[in-house]
Amino acid sequence: MLFIKEDGVGVIIKIKVQPRASKNQLAGIMDDTLKVRLTAPPVDGEANEACLKFLAGVFKVSRQRVELVAGHTGRNKMVRIMGLTGEEVLKLLS
Repeated sequence: MLFIKEDGVGVIIKIKVQPRASKNQLAGIMDDTLKVRLTAPPVDGEANEACLKFLAGVFKVSRQRVELVAGHTGRNKMVRIMGLTGEEVLKLLS
């Protein structure tokens, strides 16, 4: 089951990023973490920005409503999606 924490502003989810993939895509849920494959390299924050833009598209929100909470330099990250509930996140992922 995906880790989802509602914090009054939106939801926080755990993600694991695989940079330099062949295409941007969701790769499923591993343990309690959403796996995301991105074409961007992990250089100068490119993968972080690509990840936030990709997740904004997945969850149908503007890029400004997706923020990196933790994990700026690693593959494991915590991302806040503002304005959504845990139920809405699960519905959009299914």
